[in-house]
Amino acid sequence: MKQLTPEGQQIINNIAQRYNFSPDAVFSMLQSVIKGNGSMAQFNHREFGGSGQWMKGGMIMLGDMFNNGLKNSVGGLCQELSTLIANQPGLIQSGSFQSQSQGNQEQSNFGNGYSNNNGGQQQQNGSGPVGAVSLFVPPPAGSSGNWWPAGLQNPNSTGAQNNVRYAYFATINRLAIDINGQVTLYDTLNHHIGGFSQQQSTGGSVTFTSQFGLVDVKNLPIISIDNVPVQKPLQAPSTPAPVYTQANSVSNSSGNQNQEADIFGAIEKLAALKDKGILSDSEYSTKKAELLARL
Repeated sequence: MKQLTPEGQQIINNIAQRYNFSPDAVFSMLQSVIKGNGSMAQFNHREFGGSGQWMKGGMIMLGDMFNNGLKNSVGGLCQELSTLIANQPGLIQSGSFQSQSQGNQEQSNFGNGYSNNNGGQQQQNGSGPVGAVSLFVPPPAGSSGNWWPAGLQNPNSTGAQNNVRYAYFATINRLAIDINGQVTLYDTLNHHIGGFSQQQSTGGSVTFTSQFGLVDVKNLPIISIDNVPVQKPLQAPSTPAPVYTQANSVSNSSGNQNQEADIFGAIEKLAALKDKGILSDSEYSTKKAELLARL
């Protein structure tokens, strides 16, 4: 978790006082709005009526659903925090999350989403944009602050929501996904990714859309997990090599001996037929040559 600067803490304190929330509650909501990339927030705090959700444009759901005064306060707070972080460098990702409800599952799309226009929520006692003051302590010198594996340079698109964030490197066919602090690097193969979505149901699987339709990220080859390379299993040969055992050798040897005995026995019978005058010399010689050729 990023550490607030003294100036940032003072801003949070001022906002908390104006909205009649504690600084802890406001900082908690700030983290939720940042995770929602400034356009939404999923939160769970007792001062906000428990769990709830806010979307930029006017949609808000609270556990205390009939408390309209609390809805107005939370909506105004989220809108002001959204404006606040929009003026902070590095907090808003280049990709954005949008949400929609599908049955009893909620899907969060990031990439090219849609906009929600359910009426604007008015900012209460709002202050102007804070652009000259840094909310958070900057990373140490020499640290880029990038969460994806080193050496990947700049991603073509990024996005974040809740405990999931992604960085897509289209030019090198790589996709980095951070889920609850574990960073997995995937090979995107020949997919041309146009958008991502996260299922909020059990398992929370991440999918993306490409020219092949909807694809589960789990179907992509994994390159590394937390910068530790994942070795690919050796490919099994298409046709297994024959296995020879001592039993095979004995069987083959016995078969050859039986075949030779049969041929010599047939030659002896031919000779007896020749002696009796049944076969001519030429006929005997021809048949004998045929049998000997089988050895």
